[in-house]
Amino acid sequence: MDRGRPQLNKNEHEVVINYKDVRLNGILSTPSNPVGLIIFAHGSGSSRWSPRNNFVARELQKVGLATLLTDLLTPEEENDRANVFDISTLAQRLTIVKKWAQSQAATRNLAIGYFGASTGAGAALVAAAQDPDEIFAVVSRGGRPDLAAEALDNVQAPTLLIIGGDDTYVIELNQIAYDKLMCKKEMKIIPGATHLFEEPGTLEKVAILASDWFTKNLKYKESARPQSLDNY
Repeated sequence: MDRGRPQLNKNEHEVVINYKDVRLNGILSTPSNPVGLIIFAHGSGSSRWSPRNNFVARELQKVGLATLLTDLLTPEEENDRANVFDISTLAQRLTIVKKWAQSQAATRNLAIGYFGASTGAGAALVAAAQDPDEIFAVVSRGGRPDLAAEALDNVQAPTLLIIGGDDTYVIELNQIAYDKLMCKKEMKIIPGATHLFEEPGTLEKVAILASDWFTKNLKYKESARPQSLDNY
C-alpha cells in the first residue's frame, strides 16, 4: 500500500465521482491553459495517493497537461484481492471516470490520454480499445499490458510501454503485448530500473518519456458534448 499522502499543491484538489451506488475518489489538477488531460489507472495495492504516480503527474502538469488520479475501486472492493485483477471492471470504471471528466467545465474540451501502472496498464488498454475515437494516447509504466488480452488488437491510440531494465519477467510480458499491438507504438527500457522505478533518476526518465509521448500524440478538441453517465 502507498505510504502517506502527498501534500496537494495549489492547482490540485480532491474530487468525488459518483456513479449509481459507486463512489470513486480522485485528485484533479488543471494547470493554466491545459493542452490535454491524463487519467491515471493505478496498479494493485496502489491508490490516488501513490507517490510515484503523483510525481509523474506533477511532471506532466509542468508541460501543460491536466491530470486526474483516481481510485477505480471503493475501499470495500479493495478488500477482495480478486477485484484488483478484474481488468474488465477496472476498464469500465476508467471509462466512467473519463465520462465524468468530459462533463466538467475545466476538462470537457480536452483530449484524453491514459497512464497505467502495473495492472492499471491492462485496464487502460482495454478502455482505450473500447473508446478509439476519444482516447488519443496511452502510456504504461512497469505495466501488465498482456492483461488486456484480445483487446490489444483493437487499440488505436498511440501506445508507449516503459519497463525497468531489471524487471526481466515484466519485460517478457510487455514484449508479448507489444507484438500484438497494431497501433503506433514504442517500447522503452530504462537500464538499472526495477519494477517500481525506485532507483535514483529512473522515475524522472519515466516522466520525461511520458511527457514527450503525450504532448506529441494528444490533440486538443475545440468542442465536446458531455454525455450522461446513465449511458454506462
